[in-house]
Amino acid sequence: MIQLTIEVQREDGTILAEHTDTNHTHLVYDQTYQPGDSIVLRSSRENVYLYIQLDDALNPDFVYLSGQEYRLDIPFDEKKASYSPKSFTGQLHLLTVRVASVEEIRSYKNVAVNSHDHHANSSLYPHASANVETRGEAVFAARNAINGNTVTYSHGGWPFESWGINQRPDAEFVLHLGRLVEIDKIVLYLRADFPHDNYWKQVTLSFSDGSSKTASLEKSGKSQEILLEPRRVEWVKLNELIQSKDPALFPALTQFEAYGREV
Repeated sequence: MIQLTIEVQREDGTILAEHTDTNHTHLVYDQTYQPGDSIVLRSSRENVYLYIQLDDALNPDFVYLSGQEYRLDIPFDEKKASYSPKSFTGQLHLLTVRVASVEEIRSYKNVAVNSHDHHANSSLYPHASANVETRGEAVFAARNAINGNTVTYSHGGWPFESWGINQRPDAEFVLHLGRLVEIDKIVLYLRADFPHDNYWKQVTLSFSDGSSKTASLEKSGKSQEILLEPRRVEWVKLNELIQSKDPALFPALTQFEAYGREV
């Protein structure tokens, strides 16, 4: 049995509301969030598989909690631009966390999705990072490419957020899985706000096991599959991004998916 606790905290650590239960817990918070507030998830065990939904405008996510605590600072102002405007608003909030079932853990699925990811996250996987994000803006952050949103025909604030590379030829994106996962397929959604956007005609996937895979891509905002020999990995890097000769300046990634099973 795993004790799960959800807290809402002020910036100074004051606990505004909390609820603890075994294996499945909810918190109904009936106040308006203020700048500096955060949501804290605590677990009596580390290395656990969970389903979480910390706002009803976020997706429920299958995640792996490597430690015993995860913290999400409530986004405001510019940081809120990559989230639905309905998220974290109003005076009534439902937050839910439960332990994943054996069937859910064993199932074949996209192991790359986590709408609860953010820059400071180091315990709730998957987690996305990159060596560049256009102008440091939230609407171009790496986390956007694993939030489950596949709308590709525009760019900017939600629902058109993406990973932007600020025209860096050496741009790299990394999907951190936090544990060993066997994957056999990568699916990419390139941002397709043509003619504003360019696209990558070729990319390389590098894996934690030392292997790599080079793939050609098309000028399209639809899903593009890259099939793999099954491999057990802890992270996947998207790098060696070769831009097309299209005169547009701005290639970007809307979504990165990785399909497989837990080891």
